[in-house]
Amino acid sequence: MVRIEQASTKYDILVQLLRRGQATAQELADVLQVTPQAIRRHLKDLEQEGLIQHVVQGGSMGRPQHQYTLSRQGRAQFPNRYGEFAVDLLATLHKTLGREQLGQILAHQWQSKAMAYREALGQGDLASRIERLVQLRRSEGYMAESQVTPKGFVVTEHTCAIAAVAETFPRVCDHELELFATALPDCTVERTHWIVDGEHQCGYLVRPRS
Repeated sequence: MVRIEQASTKYDILVQLLRRGQATAQELADVLQVTPQAIRRHLKDLEQEGLIQHVVQGGSMGRPQHQYTLSRQGRAQFPNRYGEFAVDLLATLHKTLGREQLGQILAHQWQSKAMAYREALGQGDLASRIERLVQLRRSEGYMAESQVTPKGFVVTEHTCAIAAVAETFPRVCDHELELFATALPDCTVERTHWIVDGEHQCGYLVRPRS
């Protein structure tokens, strides 16, 4: 695995692509306050290292633009806390116990975690609880953030701490959704984006019940 030093502009580029999904050289230059020429040099290096890729799209005045995105290897620069061991363990349990019993075990595990979340979030206004939720997720290896929109609070996770598990057992993502709903019992929680479905992030819309 190629490693990029976190203090470098290259790493900042990877972080921005992780957050945005895609960006042009000019957009990256603007947000990182680096000259477009320097950004393009970094982008060329990152592409040669296999960490990013680009597609050509039509721009203003008919000029084509390069839209850059992370490659699979680029995403691997943001490690998570789970890996092959967890996948192998679940596969063994699935083979030994069967699908139904494994599902019951996972449901029990996530319910326990959801109750721990609810206790950790405590009482108070929704904005404070959302912020505590984001901090919890970050402590578990998710690159999480939140923002207020006209529709409600949006919690976005740019990395998934259980990505390897979710790819093999996507049912765990339903438990993640249930976890949020249990931790915020006075709210409705709706998935808006899903990495397993090919999107560059997972997202949840949280709204207080009427």
